[in-house]
Amino acid sequence: MVSLPTVRRRWLAIGALVAVGALVVPVALAQADDQQDRSVRHSSGDRTSDVRNAIKGGKARNVILFLGDGMGDSEITIARNYAKGAAGRLAMDELPLTGEYTTYSVQKGDPSKPDYVTDSAASGSGWATGSKTYNGAISVDAYGNPLPTILELAKRNGYRTGDVTTAEVQDATPAVLGAHVVDRKCYGPDTMAKCPKNAKENGGAGSISEQLVQTRPDVLLGGGKASFGQKVRAGEFAGKTVLDQATASGYQVVTDASGLASAGKDKPLLGLFADGNMAVQWAGPGAKVGGTTPTTCTPNPDLPAAAPKLADMTRKAIEVLDRKGHDRKNGKGFFLQVEGASIDKQDHAANPCGQIGETVAFDEAIAAGLAYARSNPDTLVVVTADHGHTSQIIPNDAKSPGETATLITKDGVPMTVNYATNTPGESQEHTGTEVRIAGYGPQAANVVGVTDQTDLFRTFSRALDLR
Repeated sequence: MVSLPTVRRRWLAIGALVAVGALVVPVALAQADDQQDRSVRHSSGDRTSDVRNAIKGGKARNVILFLGDGMGDSEITIARNYAKGAAGRLAMDELPLTGEYTTYSVQKGDPSKPDYVTDSAASGSGWATGSKTYNGAISVDAYGNPLPTILELAKRNGYRTGDVTTAEVQDATPAVLGAHVVDRKCYGPDTMAKCPKNAKENGGAGSISEQLVQTRPDVLLGGGKASFGQKVRAGEFAGKTVLDQATASGYQVVTDASGLASAGKDKPLLGLFADGNMAVQWAGPGAKVGGTTPTTCTPNPDLPAAAPKLADMTRKAIEVLDRKGHDRKNGKGFFLQVEGASIDKQDHAANPCGQIGETVAFDEAIAAGLAYARSNPDTLVVVTADHGHTSQIIPNDAKSPGETATLITKDGVPMTVNYATNTPGESQEHTGTEVRIAGYGPQAANVVGVTDQTDLFRTFSRALDLR
């Protein structure tokens, strides 16, 4: 029950509003706006000059590509809401020039017909070679012919090169930079059934593992140690393991965070931190039909203590590749690709905490790369994804036929994440949407608007003046 003094105060306040008429209304609205503004991150005003200053032409000495596998706009928003709050910002949100790019692949044997939902192999081949291809292809065209990649061209032009991932290094994204096979599953000499013409014993260039060693990026970091234990079947290294081939070609090999930290800068670096994919950072309940009890994510109890984080791998790669005293003589720097691979894999598994943790870890790697670029303004940084994925934020009371999980975000409120691109219990599917691409540094203006994945190859080629 409201007391009489309280009622009297309310009527006096109303009387005061009537007395001053319309003059008080803007004040009241302003006060309401001020209260609302506390939960909204507004821009700092007219950003025309800021955007104009961010546009830089000319050449870049270095290029760093950050590729979030399966990291569509929805995956970014889910991670931002959970880790930073709705009004927060991730490191990737700070890149000044932003656009969207299309991701479709093409039909095998008929590049004139689109396949609207790409996989990571065709997608990666698109930005790595500048040409569309079919799902499952690793840097070959729609007819299976090898295409030169941006990393191979960078090496040919005197740049140092790096290829970093949290997946197996033979997985689609890292593979497209240094291998050419007709099927993405041909990881090692023992798994060439789908790529017989690429097999060493049939006169081909070999498996993905063998070809990566032969391409010899200066830095190659990720999982995939098991495939390096398989034996080469033909050629100079027949009977020896792919790892033997790597050490013979000059690689120093490390297998944990300590080894990574202490690795030297004068030899190419191969880091193999897991037999398969590297473990994810966070754990939590998987989505299920009917939903879950609202909860928060926790550190993954199965994460090896000795495993490096993606940000550590990024900083080490830059340290090895950035040879200013040596490379300034010819003006050449480096090309580096860094993949947050398991955003996609946890999306497939309908595991929101795994997915969010990998997005956050990927964002930390982006922050490390941007810190370097701000001190080295001749560096082009691009952040993008290879395709969209299944996860969506839906109302908490929605009755989804798919699998859902509800998490308590940084804002302290529930957020329901839905997975419904396949039958519950099956691996969730990619989507055919365009995805975000953002840039910083020389040539970054070329990501603005709506472009295609293949345009990124040309942006990199112009930035590094590749011939």
